[in-house]
Amino acid sequence: MPPIYMLPVRMTQRLERVFMKRSLVLIGLIFACGCGMRAQAPAPAAGPVDVNVCDVVKSPASFDGKMVRIKGTVVAGFDEFLIKDSTDPNCGFPVNGIWLSYPQGSKAKSGPVAIVTAQPAHNYAGTLKTPTRTPVTLDKSKEFKQFDSLLSQPHQKGADMCLGCARYEVTATLTGRLDTVADPSIKRDAQGKIVSFGGFGNMNAYPARLVLASVSDVTPKEIDYSKTDAITKGDSALTPPPGAGGGPSAFDDPFAMVERLAAHFAANPLGDQGRKAISSFPKGKEQNGVSVVFGGSGNEVLSDGLGAKDSPDGVLYTCILNRDHLQGPSMVVALFHVGQHVQDLRSPAPNSADTPFIVSENDAWVVTSIAAIVGGQKYLTLPGGYLFWNIAWTGDERQDKMEAALKDFLSGEALLSH
Repeated sequence: MPPIYMLPVRMTQRLERVFMKRSLVLIGLIFACGCGMRAQAPAPAAGPVDVNVCDVVKSPASFDGKMVRIKGTVVAGFDEFLIKDSTDPNCGFPVNGIWLSYPQGSKAKSGPVAIVTAQPAHNYAGTLKTPTRTPVTLDKSKEFKQFDSLLSQPHQKGADMCLGCARYEVTATLTGRLDTVADPSIKRDAQGKIVSFGGFGNMNAYPARLVLASVSDVTPKEIDYSKTDAITKGDSALTPPPGAGGGPSAFDDPFAMVERLAAHFAANPLGDQGRKAISSFPKGKEQNGVSVVFGGSGNEVLSDGLGAKDSPDGVLYTCILNRDHLQGPSMVVALFHVGQHVQDLRSPAPNSADTPFIVSENDAWVVTSIAAIVGGQKYLTLPGGYLFWNIAWTGDERQDKMEAALKDFLSGEALLSH
């Protein structure tokens, strides 16, 4: 097996072609030391309307502002908090789920482990039409508490790094208000400046959001991680490159640790991509429009209006990371992931401003895997039990196995397609 920090020769030969075409699965690894402005919502119907997920995803605008009742399965992942159709999860659209949110002030435990959103800053120069939303009150019944508790439980067996891996998915009847847009894509002017903020949820990429009012008929299903648990049991940590790791105290300042780790990325396009991802974070007391919030869960409805702070480009980028699920090395690796998302929103690569959301998620997971591997992890598992990195794979196996795992994860768990 080649040294752990050696970039495979065939990947080196393919890098330029892969980056120019922005292929879906960008899996070169480093093994070297080194929203349309939303119209005012119509008045909701007197009682909830029964709908299914695929009908909403197919024609989201027709449901805006309606109180609905959905029988669906809720998935809480790394940067997903989604309702999927319980019988046909693949609706055949770029995004095949509805983002789930709780009303402000709910203080629930379940939600995404990490999320990145964009909103107009206080100094936003464009025209913003704030929609009128009918308030929703969450019924914190016994069934909701069960629902919330189940979705907040992490998968804790095995010894690998399992980012955002939940123990359960939950099928239930969900009642709430649907907020929707016809087109969730972020719009830009000729200079690349954001002039419209798209949809909801992570990266404002979802055309529909359900603001939850009540839950009933809660049925949990434990997610099967048995195959990855069998592979990853035992000590998961390698000795990181000199200066890139340390004891528990080394992670007291995750930003310092991120910088130290990035210094060991190789000097090639993928290494540059990883360093650029973390360059988005503010240095010290710098106000650059990017904020990182530790300890939140990103599960509540965000304000539709202007933010309270100014930003150099008139846009605020907020990264929320849940400390209950991200500690030590996993927090550091997660920062690379959200940093890549900020870069895709603020400074997209040439000719990629309209890149499908699945490609943005793909690129963020590639950067995440680089950080995990250079940081000394033996394994990296994605939510749902997809083994994305295994130190035991041969050099020839790595490319194919990682590419297959990420492809399956994006379609099967993140519910994304072309």
